Amino acid sequence: MTDPIADLGEDFVDAWPRIVRALAAYTGSVDDAQEYAAEAVARAVAQAGDGPPLGSLAAWCIAVGKRAFIDDRRRAATEQRHAQQLAAEAAGLHDDGDVSDEASSMGGTRTSGALDDRVALLFVACDPALTEQARLVLALRLVCGLDVPRIAAHLGVQPSAAAARLTRAKRALAEARGRFHVPEAPERRVRLPVVLASVAGMFTVAHRDVLDPQTPLDDLGRQSLSIADALVAEYPDDPEVRGLRAVIRLGLARRPGRLDETGAAVPLDEVDRRRWDRRLIEAGLDDAAAAAERGDGRFVLEAAIAGLHSTAPSFAETDWARVVDFYRALERVWGAPSVTVARLSAELHRALLAPPSGERTARLRAVEHELRALADGAAPYAAIDASLALADLAWRTGRRDEASAEYSRLAGLVPTEPVRRFCLARAGAGAGSGA
Repeated sequence: MTDPIADLGEDFVDAWPRIVRALAAYTGSVDDAQEYAAEAVARAVAQAGDGPPLGSLAAWCIAVGKRAFIDDRRRAATEQRHAQQLAAEAAGLHDDGDVSDEASSMGGTRTSGALDDRVALLFVACDPALTEQARLVLALRLVCGLDVPRIAAHLGVQPSAAAARLTRAKRALAEARGRFHVPEAPERRVRLPVVLASVAGMFTVAHRDVLDPQTPLDDLGRQSLSIADALVAEYPDDPEVRGLRAVIRLGLARRPGRLDETGAAVPLDEVDRRRWDRRLIEAGLDDAAAAAERGDGRFVLEAAIAGLHSTAPSFAETDWARVVDFYRALERVWGAPSVTVARLSAELHRALLAPPSGERTARLRAVEHELRALADGAAPYAAIDASLALADLAWRTGRRDEASAEYSRLAGLVPTEPVRRFCLARAGAGAGSGA
């Protein structure tokens, strides 16, 4: 059975943030905006199948959502009037003027059309009053239009947990700020780092979990790039904004070739680099260079690392020493466990490619020791990444039985099907092969 929302494809992806922003400004509530937007899109799906063309999906859904809100308010006001005789409030809701008059009578917030709708919603969702997880869930729902099951799948949690996070986020936002409003330019500048982190989180979800998106709605990577484009248009000289877009561009450029013919993930040393998007790599490198000229923050450093991977002729010819150096700098700026795992993985690659020596053996043992500590005690994603690096180390140093056992264990833990298939293939290939 097909998903009717997914069938709308790019129209839905483009229209959803505009619909939500307009209805949030109109109703004064993010929660109401989401509900009326969903109702309007559902009606649009039915109308598209049975009725005349809708024209602009966004405009049609905004009008339908506003009318549904007005009808509900009128109904509620009528009931309240009969129950409590509050005629004064009801009178304001029975004006049969046009949509703009109704918005004015309800105190609808007006927002400038100059700010991209997705960016505007991100600045709302990335309120400092919310936790990092709450901001990401709210961004995925409001900006990307993902439903709760998709959000849960992307974040690797149960739908009930995702629904609870979304509810808490909207409640916290309403309690902290009251009526919906897009922050003014000075406040947007304050929130910009959190917005960039949320877009990076969206892209990380895409990079990990959506290796082969089937529809525009599922392609969080391309949606992240589109949002990054809008942020660059708003902040063209900000090095972190340019650095983030570089990271996304270079990541998307290397997406082709990440799966083999069976749908299994391909390890970095086996990727066919001829399939990479060279035009997108050049655009990403331009952003990375512009970012490096002006700053040395998190996304500037991530862009530099992505640039080294994107320009290396092969896995063996990658400048692993510089990659390690950039990761060390990144750890000082943004010390997430996942960064430490990435740095250790780069050190592992550098050591394995070096000629055999006592120093090489000692370095591999030290890296293995650090990875085991992270695999046993880091956050879930970092722990899985550390375990994958340990399995790779065992595989590449000839300990195939050990590697097979670890890959078999990881097949039950990794959150994505392509990586699970890779683990199962390695587990099967290494079983019984000896040390």
